[in-house]
Amino acid sequence: MKNGKGGTGLVREQRLQIMLSPEELKAVDNFRFMHRMPSRAAAVRELLRYGLGAVGTILENVGVKSRDYGVLKAPKGVGTGRGS
Repeated sequence: MKNGKGGTGLVREQRLQIMLSPEELKAVDNFRFMHRMPSRAAAVRELLRYGLGAVGTILENVGVKSRDYGVLKAPKGVGTGRGS
């Protein structure tokens, strides 16, 4: 795969900005340090990979607003939540 500089390698051209509560950020940081990840971004990518793998497919959540999603809990009415 060609990168933005014409060479081959990993291509990451899209930026994703998210806002986290202090508790959510602490959970991401704890995961990062426990797994010796080089950065928060790497930890978030790994957590996304785990989450997408867990559901197997991308779920359609019609009518669920972005503000209803959180790192530590499922949005109301979607799934059973974590640890249930």
